[in-house]
Amino acid sequence: MRMQPQELTAHIVEMGAYKAALLDVSLIHFDRKFRELCESNACGNYGACWTCPPDAGDIDTLIARAKTYQKALVYQTVGRLEDSFDIEGMLEAGKLHNDLAQAISRWAREAGAFGEDWLHLGAGGCRLCPVCAKRTGEPCRHPHDAMASLETYGVAVSELAASCGMKYINGQNTVTYFGAVLFQDGE
Repeated sequence: MRMQPQELTAHIVEMGAYKAALLDVSLIHFDRKFRELCESNACGNYGACWTCPPDAGDIDTLIARAKTYQKALVYQTVGRLEDSFDIEGMLEAGKLHNDLAQAISRWAREAGAFGEDWLHLGAGGCRLCPVCAKRTGEPCRHPHDAMASLETYGVAVSELAASCGMKYINGQNTVTYFGAVLFQDGE
């Protein structure tokens, strides 16, 4: 059963998001230059994860797909760190964000919250499996649950945050992650 916009954002916060907001997809800035950042392989997932470039698909095709949706429910999580060098804290906050993203996807499928056709984009690589099947030369083990990142689809996340009235950086000794569910309005 489809929920009203205010109910959607409230439910996502109840599930564990720090903040959630609705945005028209037409207001999201997509930039194909993010592919160049992916190609630099700073995160180590380029060519090593089915939901990351180049395996995720052509950037122009992904951007065009994302733009077929009308609304985006954007959410963020904020993790507290001991200090700015707390890598373990960052990894734990990332895991909690990805756990929330998977819980949102399960809930959305079971409840029909976004209708039949929606696209869920997360933070960083998929991280559903401890080791992506791509690394072992196998097909994706969970193709219906695997999640590409906002960056894979060319989303300028800092601008997305500003468009939603959210902070991209939430203070000293914090780490902030974003996700978004793109869907059709009133499906």
